Amino acid sequence: MKALELNNVRFKYRDFQNWALDSVSLEVEKGEFVTILGCNGSGKSTLCLLTNGLIPHAIQGNLQGSVSVFGNNVGEQPVSQSATKVGIVFQEPESQLFCMSVEEEVAFGPENLAVPREEIKTRVEWALELVGMKGYNNRSPFSLSGGQKQRVAIAAALSMRPEMLVLDEPAYALDPVGRLGLYSVLRDLKEKHGMTVILAERDAEEALAFSDRFVLMKDGKLLESGPPRQVLRDPAKLREIGVAPPQVTEVASLLNTRMGTSKFSFLTVEEAERAILEEVLKPKKEGRR
Repeated sequence: MKALELNNVRFKYRDFQNWALDSVSLEVEKGEFVTILGCNGSGKSTLCLLTNGLIPHAIQGNLQGSVSVFGNNVGEQPVSQSATKVGIVFQEPESQLFCMSVEEEVAFGPENLAVPREEIKTRVEWALELVGMKGYNNRSPFSLSGGQKQRVAIAAALSMRPEMLVLDEPAYALDPVGRLGLYSVLRDLKEKHGMTVILAERDAEEALAFSDRFVLMKDGKLLESGPPRQVLRDPAKLREIGVAPPQVTEVASLLNTRMGTSKFSFLTVEEAERAILEEVLKPKKEGRR
């Protein structure tokens, strides 16, 4: 059973002429970390809204094709039921935070599902510790930094004990420290807890280290899906669709251009260091023969 299956999905928002998603088919395996890359208007946010049934239940429009999450058609079950399978975190945490304390915020979802009080307490402590916010229970969410607010929003989603977490540009408004902390949480969710994660982004840099697969989108269409080395190999193509390529792949592309070759292909600083040192030392080694 797949975590997510989109089969020839098309969606057009009410009163809009263009398709926000146009004939998109995508499968995500359980435990996979998939990053969806695209600029504004590419369709990645619409795809996120489909995963827990906000489309078509809360957001109206013309939906064609099928969307299944862990074998269940999202169009045939209420959002409250989908929320127990899929936690979704939006770009601006303030849009999801409305309680007077962090503890109340994280407990809100389970309380609405009538989860027993002791179980709610256990879930709150578990979720806050998971995102590095243990001890902030009595703080007001609105007194926190941007990065801390986003962590609370993630904890609120995790307290529902979902099997999949979907994040729509969660680091967009964060400073470098906040971004680093957020991506550290996402890395742990993947590596330590095996959670299925779908991340919508327009910058491949941070997600590169722990994404199993990248998906490129433009104008509602899925352009390419594959492992990082395949999808991110052409920085010029990424820039053309409004996506910021990883700096290290820019270096590889520049070296290939300058040296008239295509042999440089690296995704990490360590790979770049080894490849460049090998190229520098090679003439010396050849000269000793």
